[in-house]
Amino acid sequence: MTNKRFKDLYHTEVIDKLKEVYRYKNPHSIPKIKSIVLNMGVGKNAVEDSKSIDAAIKDLSLIAGQKPCYTKAKKSIAAFKLRKGMKIGCKVTLRGDRMYEFLERLIYTALPRVEDFRGFSMKNFDRFGNLNFGIKEQTVFPEVKYDEIFSLQGLNVSIVINSKTSEESKTLLSSLNFPFTN
Repeated sequence: MTNKRFKDLYHTEVIDKLKEVYRYKNPHSIPKIKSIVLNMGVGKNAVEDSKSIDAAIKDLSLIAGQKPCYTKAKKSIAAFKLRKGMKIGCKVTLRGDRMYEFLERLIYTALPRVEDFRGFSMKNFDRFGNLNFGIKEQTVFPEVKYDEIFSLQGLNVSIVINSKTSEESKTLLSSLNFPFTN
């Protein structure tokens, strides 16, 4: 059984707040979070040691709660000893209940453990209103045990939102208790 606090919060409070602020006439034009994409690029370690890819898959599956897929090199680069089709990373896309569950764990447990984190700025939004940021170590998530990791690995998080502007996206995420700088 999953905890649906964030999903309930969105449907009970956030939708009403967004309607009040932006005066939407059509309920389908209200911004909502479509998906969250977690990406872990292993890079140089993947070329030298294939165990690093397996370790990244294991860590990302613990963080996301579902099995990630491999990302492969699109072209060969001789200087990096990289061949086309080699496994160089992994990614996972979260939707529905798992997405809201991950958001809750991210905001209340992982982000407070990030060193020198002061909040997100408007620079983290792309021109489509999606929020993109990186986490330097996967150990900020309590599911990943520090003693069992193969190597410290970074993680890229992309929160895909169907909104027209980044201001609408910021209002949506700040209503869900995302920390923002002024």
